[in-house]
Amino acid sequence: MNILIIGNGGREHAFAWKISQSPKCNKLFVAPGNAGTSLIATNVPIAVDDFRQLGSFCLEQTINLILVGPEVPLVKGIRDYFSADEKLKNILMVGPDKTGAQLEGSKDFSKQFMLRHNIPTAKAKTFFSNQSKEASLYLENLQPPFVLKADGLAAGKGVVISSSLNEAKLAVREMLEEKKFGKASAKVLIEEFLDGIELSVFVLTDGKDYVLLPEAKDYKRIGDGDTGPNTGGMGSVSPVPFADQTFMKKVEEKIVKPTVNGLKKENVEYKGFVFIGLMNVKGEPYVIEYNARMGDPETQSVMMRIKNDFVELLIACAMGELKNQKIEIDPSYVTTVVMAAGGYPDYYEKGKIISGLTNATTAQVFYAGTKRSGEEIITDGGRVLAVTAKGLSLREAKQNAYKAINEIQWEGKYFRKDIGDDLLS
Repeated sequence: MNILIIGNGGREHAFAWKISQSPKCNKLFVAPGNAGTSLIATNVPIAVDDFRQLGSFCLEQTINLILVGPEVPLVKGIRDYFSADEKLKNILMVGPDKTGAQLEGSKDFSKQFMLRHNIPTAKAKTFFSNQSKEASLYLENLQPPFVLKADGLAAGKGVVISSSLNEAKLAVREMLEEKKFGKASAKVLIEEFLDGIELSVFVLTDGKDYVLLPEAKDYKRIGDGDTGPNTGGMGSVSPVPFADQTFMKKVEEKIVKPTVNGLKKENVEYKGFVFIGLMNVKGEPYVIEYNARMGDPETQSVMMRIKNDFVELLIACAMGELKNQKIEIDPSYVTTVVMAAGGYPDYYEKGKIISGLTNATTAQVFYAGTKRSGEEIITDGGRVLAVTAKGLSLREAKQNAYKAINEIQWEGKYFRKDIGDDLLS
């Protein structure tokens, strides 16, 4: 079949890498793609939210299956657009409708959903743009650290965790009054801080049944030792040692099943991924957030561990036939380390020539913020590459990833040096 992946990041390169291995994949396209996807698929210069152009392209190229990578087209309603068009509605799609995508598109919506379906989560209160003073007063009644979340999409940067009351008050003012994240912070959630270890659980569901994909732990902060501002993600590890059978059974019974059943009960057409950001608090799982798609850079680690024909899983999901699907998981450890542009997540320069990519033989290098310039690969974003390596142990996977990183050079490259260290200790 002819398959279209929508997106241009490391996640989409990892999807393309996995999908291209399937005998069911005839032609593979990525819109708009990046320098890495161009090596294994055909890049198509169409924006992820240009539904009219995407629809025309699908008809021209007889696309049979669409996999939506990023959150923006989902929140804007790509499934709804295709479903409403007689010529497009029969194309299989992996990605929820606009309502389902609100699990990620609105922190307030997802919090209310959790409460309605008795899914364990942190206590929270929502404040609107005209309630900055009330939000400041509310903070005074809480114990630090303070957790502030912009309601809408903010490219993974809309969460502030502060141990200082004054800092938290300033952040609330910046978000609500000064619109730091634009429309995304028209509403802000002030949430109870959960003290524990974070992990990400990934579910592929057809709205009735589901399969659990390998779990991962990601590292959001820019600096070693989890310091500095949040980013889109600086690395990931899978499997997660503390996510043993007992813990994952709790996750499935208390979170995964109620989530899928809740979507079904609310008549949400959900055929796609649910990313569940969890906190392990003394052995009990709590939901921090939902995403309506796979995470980045967790996808890079997860794809390396799925042994199934991934296209078969995607077809079953899109057709509502996941019931009898079984997932086969490679027991190897995988470590992904993100190589970023110096200055990210703030100001950074683009257009730096990358060298040494062919020497990085101990890892699979997934491209993100990159583009081709003649014969060269150059930097074209904040998160540039995701270097993903396997090993028989976490230590070996980590060593293989960093060995590959040492081969890759460009002016101002930056990466965290401690991915996985917390799990080794």
